[in-house]
Amino acid sequence: MFSGPIVQVGYDVALTRRRSGVQIPVGPYLKILIMTTDTDICFLLDYEKFCLEILDADPKIRFATVYDEWAVRVGGGIRKGVKNLLSDHAEKELVNLSILDWKSRKDMSKWLGKTIYTLGEYDKVKRFSFYLGDDHLLLVSTEKDDDTNTVVDEVIRLYYENQDEK
Repeated sequence: MFSGPIVQVGYDVALTRRRSGVQIPVGPYLKILIMTTDTDICFLLDYEKFCLEILDADPKIRFATVYDEWAVRVGGGIRKGVKNLLSDHAEKELVNLSILDWKSRKDMSKWLGKTIYTLGEYDKVKRFSFYLGDDHLLLVSTEKDDDTNTVVDEVIRLYYENQDEK
């Protein structure tokens, strides 16, 4: 069993342990190996499946995507039939800003504890950032009138449910 931090190299080619440089091939369904922060147990989480379950849970959820700490998409996307309100450039910029925000919140965690999620409410949508351990960030956007507590509870439930399947 692997221990210690790991990092994704490439989009779906392999994972590489930082210290040893050992590469682990990643299958076609892009299952990412994650090191839990409070134990020495590795588990696999299928982010594509996880994001699809989020989209299926609520028709008002427009977008559910997981990114790694380098802003590389590792699963999910926009709901079929929903028009993206952002250009590709604006979306990439927003993801990069979300990653920077996530990293600054990780720095503050020694005083405040770990951030579970953040919420930005705009005129047209709500945008949630869920912090999935130290290496992955889930971005979810919903229609403006979606119930915040329901979205948060459902995403957290699905996250732990998907971890239990491993």
